[in-house]
Amino acid sequence: MRNQDLLTYGAGTELRAAPIAADRHTMTPDSLLRYLKIKVHHLIQAQDWHAIRVIGAYDRDAVISTYEKTGKLFNTERPTAEAHGRELVIKAFPGADYVHHYALIIATYLAMTGRPEHTVTYQPPSPEQCQAAAEQLDLCLDGDLVILGWGLQYLAPTGGVWTRGPGYAWQRAVVHGRRVVYLGFLHSIWGDVAGRVVTRLASLGARDVVYVGKVGALSPDIEPNTWLATGHESLVGGARVAWEDFFGGYAAALPGVQTGVHVTSPSILLEDRTWLTAHADHAFVDPEIGPMGAAARHAGIRFGYLHVISNNLARHYPSDLSNERHGDVIRRRAVLVDRIRDIVADCLAGRSL
Repeated sequence: MRNQDLLTYGAGTELRAAPIAADRHTMTPDSLLRYLKIKVHHLIQAQDWHAIRVIGAYDRDAVISTYEKTGKLFNTERPTAEAHGRELVIKAFPGADYVHHYALIIATYLAMTGRPEHTVTYQPPSPEQCQAAAEQLDLCLDGDLVILGWGLQYLAPTGGVWTRGPGYAWQRAVVHGRRVVYLGFLHSIWGDVAGRVVTRLASLGARDVVYVGKVGALSPDIEPNTWLATGHESLVGGARVAWEDFFGGYAAALPGVQTGVHVTSPSILLEDRTWLTAHADHAFVDPEIGPMGAAARHAGIRFGYLHVISNNLARHYPSDLSNERHGDVIRRRAVLVDRIRDIVADCLAGRSL
């Protein structure tokens, strides 16, 4: 694994998180630093620590970051913190990719702000920890379509009641005669966590899963927040994975929708210019689509994604991952979410056949 040195800690193994080279990243240094500042826990931004450890643990009783998102129903929670003298333990939802990603965020933020970055280590959660966290999801499904991800409050029927579980909420509806469950998480389902969610949903009885979210474009001509993205293949760990597409090619044929082979990346921080050159002939990148598609294929269910193209790695546009809360970005994305809702409804009504 790159940028890592093995360390030992108790019965487990820790890895040191080395900062990425900000001048080599696909985001400009200014945008990258803005992105990091809205992610890093306030206790890290407020003072120096002798050691910062990132572990896999979902603990809302620890210190909650003042930079958590507001004004939305889902994906509002950030990793929490627990101080032990001059050591700070950061508790991220248990997932190997997420723990690694958040450690890179912290180390790179410290380096870019002129503070000691060698203090940051992380301990990947065990497969048993990750599995136990995924099994907290408990729904009664019987061939339902499950729609999960971003913008759910606009995709679900108006006036529906959200039923809450530990770290998630859901509601049922019938759309054109098909049972649909809208499922949102308060915490991030980053990377491999998302694959485990699909595996869990299949075991609970889901027949189809649709994921709505955001991807980065790898072609310089695609302006962020003006296009949708879909597809049925992803490059995962250097190998192509394909799945049975819920949309069956319907979404890809529509105007305003881009399609192509997606690339799975465990962390935005690793997407530097060398990475971009190696993947320039692919279409999109995000951490979740590949693991979700692979899990759906293994479980024998259909999977589809229909995402807003939120940023562009190959060319700098005014909109990027550092300014997603600006009013113009929100307005543009609202139009695209309405389009996503209509496309899903068309598929359920059989208009895609």
